Amino acid sequence: MDKKVEILQKRTVYDDFFKIEEAYLRFRRFDGKMSDPVRRLLFERGDAVAALLVNTDTQKVLMTRQFRYPTLEKGPGWLHEIVAGMIDENEEPEDAVKREIEEEIGYRAHALTAIATFYVSPGGSSERIYLYYAEVSNADRVSDGGGLAEEHEDIELIQITFEELWDVLKKGEIRDAKTLIAAQWLQQQQSR
Repeated sequence: MDKKVEILQKRTVYDDFFKIEEAYLRFRRFDGKMSDPVRRLLFERGDAVAALLVNTDTQKVLMTRQFRYPTLEKGPGWLHEIVAGMIDENEEPEDAVKREIEEEIGYRAHALTAIATFYVSPGGSSERIYLYYAEVSNADRVSDGGGLAEEHEDIELIQITFEELWDVLKKGEIRDAKTLIAAQWLQQQQSR
């Protein structure tokens, strides 16, 4: 099927740390006809990376805990997550995830395994996350991590056993989509 889209009008309505774009468009429907003009908003955040890390010396999963203001109204405010961050301009996803691992938890990752690339909320945002798996050892610890002071990050390293991870997964206590996807992937790998 022809994926035809006609952009009738497009403008940026907000441009700060994030951008919001408004578009009026028509798209080819499944019956082959063009839709009536529709208004759509696009939340442009940029693409991100995330990494599920396992310390092979301790056999523990390395995660972060940090304050997330958008979750405060409807949730805990502080979330347990895998390492994640934005891809800088002209940066490759693999380089970005290695940088984020070092900044957030102080480990230097060498080999990465790609898990998936996915849209976070395709109904309104263009953001994609490149999700990776990496193994590190105690010898790969190069700093305390904790995030970047200039970005006002305050990130705590959390180390949990596989059993603890399966338990919080089973109880529905993981509230972050990328962490949920990564934990389920790891559980599937472990069961093989």
